[in-house]
Amino acid sequence: MGGTLPRAASWALATLLLLFTAQAISQDSGYLVEEYKIGPEDVLDISVWKEPELTRQVLVRPDGGISFPLAGDIQAAGKTTSEIQQIITERLRRFIPEAVVSVSAAKLAGYRIYVLGKVNNPGQFVPGRYVDVLQALTLAGGLTPYASRGSINIVRRTGDQLATMPFDFGDVEDGRNLDQNILLESGDVVVVP
Repeated sequence: MGGTLPRAASWALATLLLLFTAQAISQDSGYLVEEYKIGPEDVLDISVWKEPELTRQVLVRPDGGISFPLAGDIQAAGKTTSEIQQIITERLRRFIPEAVVSVSAAKLAGYRIYVLGKVNNPGQFVPGRYVDVLQALTLAGGLTPYASRGSINIVRRTGDQLATMPFDFGDVEDGRNLDQNILLESGDVVVVP
């Protein structure tokens, strides 16, 4: 067997190598990616030890809130499961002094990203964990042969403001300017011209 790999296979191999290298670096250095922040449409499993009537799944409402018996309404969006657990524990202590609360994410539907343009499978993605730009492009099936590799943009909305961040796939593929391979926030749009 000889010759060169087709461009698509070369791209896939380069992406996998970058992902495995980044994962190895993060594991070796002890660096942990920021804990997931709960968003609307996520589903939480909440239980109170020795209180079976206080065990349930709770859907995060579009306004970001949840309701839980004896704890009332809680703004869950933007908080980690640990922060929500602490709030519920504090509120329940008035009624159950030794309350031991567990909160976990049963379904992560609130973290959505979008990849548009010259990719093989454009659309909305709900990956269930934070992803960076390269991972988002991989979810979208990679770039088409007609994509402008050096002119990719990430569009982010913060309140009423829109911001764009450039992403040069060729630089990242060559191991340069890796800091542009940012973690995407929910609602980010990756545009591939």
